[in-house]
Amino acid sequence: MDLDPTAEQQQLVEALHGLLATRCSSDVVRISEPIGFNSDLWVTLSDLTGPAIGVPEVQGGSGASLLDLELISEQIGAFLAPVPFIENAVATRALALTGDQGRAALDALIAEPAAVATVALHPAVGDIARLVPAGTIAGAVVALDADDLVVTCDPPTDGERRNLGCSPLADRSVRGPDRSVLATGIAARRVHEQARDEWRVLMSGALVGLGEAALALGVDYAKSRHQFGVAIGSFQSIARDLADVATLVDGARLLAREAAWAQAEDDQDFRSLSSMAFLFATRAARRASNVALHVHGGYGFTLEYDIQLYYRRAEAWPLALGDPRRGVADLADALFGPTEVA
Repeated sequence: MDLDPTAEQQQLVEALHGLLATRCSSDVVRISEPIGFNSDLWVTLSDLTGPAIGVPEVQGGSGASLLDLELISEQIGAFLAPVPFIENAVATRALALTGDQGRAALDALIAEPAAVATVALHPAVGDIARLVPAGTIAGAVVALDADDLVVTCDPPTDGERRNLGCSPLADRSVRGPDRSVLATGIAARRVHEQARDEWRVLMSGALVGLGEAALALGVDYAKSRHQFGVAIGSFQSIARDLADVATLVDGARLLAREAAWAQAEDDQDFRSLSSMAFLFATRAARRASNVALHVHGGYGFTLEYDIQLYYRRAEAWPLALGDPRRGVADLADALFGPTEVA
């Protein structure tokens, strides 16, 4: 198993890094709040990657693997890019898995590069999919409605929009007039579970990039801030915490890439690895942003410094899937079987 980027992957990462470095400054991130979406940046990014980068070439996409998408997601997280790359990539791949049933929706998205698709991470309750990532801006939503996997283009439910870490979440109706059934029964649940697992992997990559960028902010501040005539980075407690964070982020990156690799290899451990990667990357990003924020001292709690942008998103982004503590329990059940209660 070789998780180092290939030459082609490295070229893609470098191109994306260069684009975001020039087009996605912290000022752009701030301007895009509170909705967390920048349409100009999304169009530019779509021009670079293509509207269906993760879809097989025979279906009109670019044929990128999940590992390719994970590497891109790391850059998305590092710059806090206000674009729905993860959601769109997962949704278009889910549509591709449904074959002819999802062909019309997929063709429409490919024909309009600025279009946005997303996936509802949780099954619909009643006729509403709750807290759909990118639900405020997505034209198409893939959702599980009872035993049916559907794609719907109905607008967000009025009065039900929410915000989480400056993410464009919204509740979406799944039984409106503009709805198509993609799959039913076991096939529907399998595609939805696959989409959830792939979202976990790509969000893990984004959290790794976020954690690494937050760490860099903390290190830079520790070098430039002086107390008692020396840089505060020379203080043992600060240096130790930053070193611990660096190790944690490196571990999260390895696990996220391994999970993406496992999917491409049809590894039976993909589902558990995706959960492990997501939980570990969540912990790493939160720890990294927390340590970096406290290295800044009181300045870290002010809106003028960029570290607060990372801290808020590290806390909020993973919550789109629910409480991480529940995810730990679900993972334990999957690996060792459910706990029997006497």
